[in-house]
Amino acid sequence: MSPRRALMTTVGAHVFACALLAGCSEPTPSASRSLRSVLGADDARNAGFAVADRPHDFAFPRDHGPHPAYRSEWWYLTAVVATTAGREYGIQFTLFRQGIEPRAGNDVVVDGTEAWRTGQVYMGHLAVSDVTRQRHYEAERFSRGHTALAGVDATPFRAHIDGWTLASAAIDFWPLRLEAATPEFGVELTLSGTRPFVRQGENGLSRKGANNASHYYSAPRIEARGNVSIGGETHAVAGNAWLDREWSTSVLAPEYAGWDWFALHLDDGRDLMLYQLRRIDGQTDAFNAGTLSFADAPPRKLTAGDFTMKATEHWRGWPVAWALALGDDERFTIRAAFEDQVMDTSVRYWEGVAYLEDEDGIRAGRGYMELTGY
Repeated sequence: MSPRRALMTTVGAHVFACALLAGCSEPTPSASRSLRSVLGADDARNAGFAVADRPHDFAFPRDHGPHPAYRSEWWYLTAVVATTAGREYGIQFTLFRQGIEPRAGNDVVVDGTEAWRTGQVYMGHLAVSDVTRQRHYEAERFSRGHTALAGVDATPFRAHIDGWTLASAAIDFWPLRLEAATPEFGVELTLSGTRPFVRQGENGLSRKGANNASHYYSAPRIEARGNVSIGGETHAVAGNAWLDREWSTSVLAPEYAGWDWFALHLDDGRDLMLYQLRRIDGQTDAFNAGTLSFADAPPRKLTAGDFTMKATEHWRGWPVAWALALGDDERFTIRAAFEDQVMDTSVRYWEGVAYLEDEDGIRAGRGYMELTGY
């Protein structure tokens, strides 16, 4: 996905205290902060971890699981679903892993039993956007790595934290089942992949600067069916989802203020991923990139010269509408489904449903937009 490695660097003392001492808890408002405060974090914390510096030979199911040799990793699911009456919802489930120190796995084993000592910390984010009511619900959980608390298994696939679970129904990866709830809202989805995995960047090496990169692959179009529950009301829904997988060690360099990332399902069957890195000096970054995926053809890699993006509307400092030029022929507007879809968690960022409109203002697609560093 976009360089979400910076999300994990903000966990700091709050996450370690919650995960290692107190188990799982909800963040307080005072814990919420901007990503900008941690971009370009101390490189000394990366010592001993592997670095993403060359294309990756993906092997499945192995690479669905964790890569503890690298400092940061995430399993990132977003979906836009609707009821038969057309009421629309956005869903986000993310599990972040951060290594405290390099080690071979989640837990230390002593005499065949998992010890309480661990080298991994996990952070989970869950959110639902109720587009009709223009309400955004979010929750956050922390835990240390342990089979009973939080972690990821490759076969059968299972990513979980404190009762939130994204897992394969059987040995095969697909279908997946998402089950996650809070006292206020929850989701239950069955997810079926419809297209091959897409290796982002240079055969899975996604560059985020001259000396920063990650290993990155996506499942860009997934059929999603299930239920969304809010305030005691449950609604049957169906739609499309997107799964991103990324791991790395190096963080966003100090010359960047943040990034803007988009994952969009076009109504003509194409899938579009774009991200742009925002330089502090305001210049267009050479490492802006994306991928245009097709139902019946190989994906097309996009470089900084293949697209331009310019913010056209803002809400409380967040750019909620964009003018997108894709090549020489296609012009679109990307617009937030509604403005307030801020993840007001220990890491503060904007993540929510967005629509794609053509030059005539006609809906041409939908998906998710992520904004950081504002």
